Amino acid sequence: MGTVAARPPALVLASGSPRRRELLERLGLPFEVRPPAAEEAPRPGETPAQTARRLAEVKAAAVKGEWVVAADTVVEVEGRALGKPRDARENARFLRLLSGRDHRVHTGLALVSPGGSASLVSTTTVRFRRLADWEIEAYAASSEGLDKAGGYGIQEKGMMLVEAIEGDFFTVMGLPVARLWALLSELGYPLEGIWRA
Repeated sequence: MGTVAARPPALVLASGSPRRRELLERLGLPFEVRPPAAEEAPRPGETPAQTARRLAEVKAAAVKGEWVVAADTVVEVEGRALGKPRDARENARFLRLLSGRDHRVHTGLALVSPGGSASLVSTTTVRFRRLADWEIEAYAASSEGLDKAGGYGIQEKGMMLVEAIEGDFFTVMGLPVARLWALLSELGYPLEGIWRA
């Protein structure tokens, strides 16, 4: 008889994002959620991609665990970073800025393991349709975009805003899952055991 692989250790997800939680659940990875108390502000002179990577690293370092996963998403348009809108009015302003044009979504990913740590940034280009004023006002009023970088969620009602993407869809959702899987493998996480009953 062959030996049965031990259940892989639970990851610690250093994020309160329901999207990231959903993606880890879909992968079948065991995890627990511990949102960090970490600042989410860019530093002067940082590019939006650098901000996303640094904040993911800060979040990963802010919680304890053997295997810690953290991510941070920043939306960039014309070199300017858009965070989470403060209210519906700012959300509408973000959508007007993004309407009919391309922008980039940067998701920083950081992984801490017993044998070391690694981080990266994944970038996807997103093009919005040209939006009517009523669409902008209705979406902003829905409050869906208030907890999301750039003020929209591509996997929810916000899917109607998007005309095309170039790159990884899950980067826009907030967790580049293929890159995470590869990092877990590189750092020695026992992935081969996760789908066994």
